[in-house]
Amino acid sequence: MAREQFDLIVIGSGPGGYVAAIRAAQLGLKTAVVEKDVKYGGTCGLRGCIPTKALLHTAAVLDEIKESASLGIQVAEPSLDMVKAQERKQKVVDSNAKGVEYLFKKNKITGIKGRGRLSGPNEVTVEGADGEAADGTKYNARFILIATGSVPRDIPIAPADGERVLNSDHILELKTVPASLAVLGAGAVGTEFASIYNSFGSKVTLIEMLPRILPIEDEEVSAELEKVLRRHGIKVMAGTKMAGFEKTETGVRLQLEKGEKAETLEAEKLLVAVGRRPVTENLGLEALGVELERGYVKVNPLMQTAVPHIYAIGDVINTPWLAHVASAEGILAVEHMAGKPVKPINYDRVPSCTYCDPEVASVGLTEAKAKERGYEVVTGKFPLSALGKARIIGKTEGFVKIVREKKYDELLGVHIIGAHATDLIAEACVGLQLETTGEELMHTMHAHPTLSEAVVEAAHVAEGQAIHI
Repeated sequence: MAREQFDLIVIGSGPGGYVAAIRAAQLGLKTAVVEKDVKYGGTCGLRGCIPTKALLHTAAVLDEIKESASLGIQVAEPSLDMVKAQERKQKVVDSNAKGVEYLFKKNKITGIKGRGRLSGPNEVTVEGADGEAADGTKYNARFILIATGSVPRDIPIAPADGERVLNSDHILELKTVPASLAVLGAGAVGTEFASIYNSFGSKVTLIEMLPRILPIEDEEVSAELEKVLRRHGIKVMAGTKMAGFEKTETGVRLQLEKGEKAETLEAEKLLVAVGRRPVTENLGLEALGVELERGYVKVNPLMQTAVPHIYAIGDVINTPWLAHVASAEGILAVEHMAGKPVKPINYDRVPSCTYCDPEVASVGLTEAKAKERGYEVVTGKFPLSALGKARIIGKTEGFVKIVREKKYDELLGVHIIGAHATDLIAEACVGLQLETTGEELMHTMHAHPTLSEAVVEAAHVAEGQAIHI
């Protein structure tokens, strides 16, 4: 029997893989997607962005109901049904996965279930996802795209067991709320789960080895978030190392060190959120000449590996671990395959979003990064507490910070902490893409009363023309 031939085979159906496949099909490439999971959608759709944000929404609604008396609404004291919350989360996940399946059918993309590996320069072998197929089916393609994503990273001192030591996959499936939760790692994942389970009723401790939480964000944003999280009842321990770990009859015991100071912390469960590692093992890459560095696939700015017809995108390459980055890389890769004119991605313009309470979002350079690059920097900061809309909805925590350079007034970065920050950041993305100036942003009319007024007000401050503060 003749092997089925494709123009492109994508290994992995996450936001990088499935978006790349759809764009490839639009460009006339006969495309197949190999997926080891039962459902399509990858980490983001099945075990990451979508289910996490579904639980965050449950937490936000629970908090809103608890505060309803201040709005003149009298309701019974709310309680959380964790099983129903998980069921609702799963419905959202399943709906998204069916949506990807529908898009494959609409665009005539062939979905192949199983575990794919490169068995030749233009050959992909697909075996059963659980390894039961000794000799899998082989497919040929002119181009191959690696989009296999990442998995949670373990630490040797406390490997995840799914019971007392959890990773981000495990904690999404809890059917009961732990009385206490220690979270190791205060990046986006750790901070979001700390926020969720604090709202759900756990006594949460957030531990970060680096000097501040959300270490990739602007320093003022990190400081503000720490202050607000403490006010919400979360114990925050930045600059703190876990030096020892043991399981106890009731949970876990951590030995923590901050400088010369040592402390013991006991909790029912430990969430390890110290990052992720790329899934590049057993793909047959190095045998074909594809270069890896620390587990990441090395690519050029057009997503090509050392083997020009093999491309890689998303979490398997050393770029930001974000779904929207993977999607943009996937579109770039397949448009290059199809011979379209393309430009490399400007990673300075990647929006970063953390969906804790309050939300954090940013795009462009932080104040510190801008100064490192030699810019003469001017900043403007506007507190949400000065906005009528923030007072109306009872969400006055946080601020918008504008970073611009002095000589040409170019907008370099926008940093937001507060309600709906992850939506508000969109106009800043457009501003940076169009290389707008602080003055142009200042003179862009914004509707009143809205939270987005904080962006234009921050621009006024950065231009030395503050209005409402």
